[in-house]
Amino acid sequence: MKALWVPGWVILALVCAAAPLSAHHSWPISKDRLVTVKGTVTEFEWANPHPMITLEVQTNDGRTEKWKVGGPAIVRMTANGWTKTTVRPGDVITGIGYQYADGQKIVRLERVVLADGKEIRVYGP
Repeated sequence: MKALWVPGWVILALVCAAAPLSAHHSWPISKDRLVTVKGTVTEFEWANPHPMITLEVQTNDGRTEKWKVGGPAIVRMTANGWTKTTVRPGDVITGIGYQYADGQKIVRLERVVLADGKEIRVYGP
């Protein structure tokens, strides 16, 4: 049997390329918890691994709650028409997505209805 010789830099490149894949995680959501959250944008953090929008939401009893809603990596959101200025503080938007399984007020978005009524998806058509 003939030995296969692979340069060290090739092995190093393959290991480095695989490292980010192992660091990725899935959202701890419940597919049974599809929620709709309407509120005023207080912050839009356009950064990887997940751009996040902070919303101030009025509850039925008049209290205010802070919700975080977010999507996939920037490259994926950009492919669906998002930019760092799609939403801005002061905008009133509606986020539709899956809430964290443990009840935290965090949602993995599926789509957003913007203040002008336009619907924009996060993960594609």
